[in-house]
Order: sequence, then C-alpha cells, then structure tokens
Amino acid sequence: MTNVESVSAGTARPERVPIKSWIAVTAVALGTFLVVTVENLPMGLLTAIGGGLNVSDGEVGLMVTVSGLVAAVTAPLLPVAIRGLDRRVVLLGLILLALVANVVSAVTPNYAVLMVARLFVGVSIGGFWALAAGLGVRLVPEAYVAKATSLIFFGAMAANVIGVPAGTFVGELTSWRIAFGAVAAVALLLVIALAVLLPRMPATEPVRLRTLAEQLRTPAVRVGVIATFLLVAGHYGAFTFVSPILQDISGIDATYVGPLLLAYGVAGMIGNLIAGSWSGRNVRGTIIVVSIALAVILALLPFIGGNTISGSILLILWGFAFGGLPVSVQTWIIKAAPQGIEAATGLNTCMFNLAIALGALFGSLIVGLVTVSGVLWVAAGLVVLTSIVVWGTKRI
Repeated sequence: MTNVESVSAGTARPERVPIKSWIAVTAVALGTFLVVTVENLPMGLLTAIGGGLNVSDGEVGLMVTVSGLVAAVTAPLLPVAIRGLDRRVVLLGLILLALVANVVSAVTPNYAVLMVARLFVGVSIGGFWALAAGLGVRLVPEAYVAKATSLIFFGAMAANVIGVPAGTFVGELTSWRIAFGAVAAVALLLVIALAVLLPRMPATEPVRLRTLAEQLRTPAVRVGVIATFLLVAGHYGAFTFVSPILQDISGIDATYVGPLLLAYGVAGMIGNLIAGSWSGRNVRGTIIVVSIALAVILALLPFIGGNTISGSILLILWGFAFGGLPVSVQTWIIKAAPQGIEAATGLNTCMFNLAIALGALFGSLIVGLVTVSGVLWVAAGLVVLTSIVVWGTKRI
C-alpha cells in the first residue's frame, strides 16, 4: 500500500537547477499558450467569421466543439501511436500541425475547409497537452516538478488573458483571416524556439493500449481522472453562462463584463502559481481546500452576489480558485503514476476536454429548465464532490 502523498517530488532539494532546465520549461509553457490560443480564438472572432463565410454563429461555435472532441480522442491515443519517437520531435511536429491548420484557416475558401483545419487543430491540442502536462519530470530535478508543472499550466492561463484577446484585437483591427495568420506566425517562431531550447527526450517506455487500461485500474489515477471530470464539468457548466450570470444576478452592465473577465483571468494565473507551490507539498490537501472554496463561491453567488461590487469580487475569487485546480490535479496524476505519466496524463487530458463539452451541454440544459442560479448550484455540487472523492483516497 502506497500513500499518494509519499510518491512525492522528493524531500532533498537540490542546491541549484540549471538555467537551461527552466528555459526548456518556459518553452513548453509557450507551447501551451499557443495551443490554447488556437483552440479558443474562434470565440473572439465568432461574428466576423460567420459574416465572412455566410454561416451562423452556432456553426462557427462548432469550431471549438469539434477541436475539443478531437483533442479528447487524441490525448490518450497519441502516446500509443508515437511509441519510441523522441518527444521533442513530436512536440515540434504538433506545433507545426497547428501552424499549418491556422494557415489553412486564414486562406480557407469556405466553411467545410475551415472545419477540416479544426480537426487538425484538435490533434495538435490533444497531443501537445498529453505530452506537455507531464514533462516537468523530464526537465527539472524531482523537488521542482510541481513548480515546473505550474509554469507549464501558466501558459494556458495566460492564453485566455493575453493570447485570445490579442488575437481578437488583431481581427477587429484588420480581419479574422489576418488574426489566424498572425497566430500561424507566432507558431513558426515557437517551432524555432522549441527546436533550439528543448533537449532531446527519448521515450522511456512505449505506451501501449493496455497501459491505458492499467492506469485506470490504479486507484489514485482513477480518482484524479474523476476529479478532473467533476471540476471541469462543474466549472464550465457555469462559466459558459458567466455573462448572463453577471448581468442577471449582479446587475453588471454588459460593457463591464470584458474587463471583469480579464481580472478573472489574472486571478486564475495567480491561483495557478500558488496552488502549484502548495500541491508540491500536499497535493491532496490542496485539491480538497481549493475545491471546497470554489464550491462555496459558486453556491453563494446567487445569494450575496446581487450587486456590482459583491458580484465582481466573487467572480475574481472564482478565477483564483479554479486557476489552482487543473495544476493540482495534474500534480496528483504525476505522483500517482510515476512510471506511467504519459499514459495517465493522456487519460486526464481526454477527460478534461470531454468535461468541457459535456459541462457546457449540461449547463445549457439546466439554464433552459430553471435559471442561471440553478446552474451555479449544480456546478457547486459537482465541485464539492471532488473534495469528497479525493478525501476518501487516503491510501492506495
């Protein structure tokens, strides 16, 4: 019997981490920044793309849905497909794929070609995350793995605060096609940076299909995957409707929603860094405390978030709390599966993307049946279940 906390990042802190290790981690973080920007950019350009291709907003929205579902399928299967390939080469290939997909998106003659490009975007997203989320153990000494993982996830948080708004701004100033072209240019620069900064990373042990099944039979991995589903489904089920929540419950004018979401994103980045540090010392405690805090925030918003000030404060606290959870669960996965990180991370990434899609769908059904307050309470229930699941896993 092994305590999940005992499979830790080590107790002896090395005197110094080579600067090239942190540079490599930063390069991977830039990769997560890019793939999340590519994934979510259509949200900011939805109306412009629809008008340019003569399709509805709903059809443009499918760009995100399709890439997310493909990412969910790719994440567990890509580690199996690449077998013994150098992970550095695979990461470069995945960013190149995103580059090509964005070039095609920029010059697409019609909606059908654009959707084909988004299929390849999904492969890039799912594959990159399946490898990148667990690369901390390959790039820094054991005692710094949690910090490195936090930095890698920081890139994703920054994408929502900087990358997507910047791409949207470029699209508004010029056109949506130029916005996709600009992201492709960034991808080209990133390919060069990754080629220079990342060390060779030969496969340790090829991942096979049976490896995925073996990881699911590991209790702590199973708990981590379940925790991811509950947290992400709950969060996105509510966050999909954050604009009507702020306007209907807190009475916030629509013109202030954008700046508040920026503050939400900054809070999420801070929460990510703090939770990354905490989870390195006590990952179980971090997940329990932060998930309970998030559940309380969601549940109380309809009751005490009825004005501009309280609603704004609760939204920022929401961002702070959720920002710390993905990195904490990924740290749990790394500690629970030290000999099968790629397989376990692929499963976790798969569940993350599925939870986004299903959470948003579930939230839509609830809002249709009841109110936006109802979706907050259901989300709080799903999130608090996470703490219960993790609490019950003291030893594995």
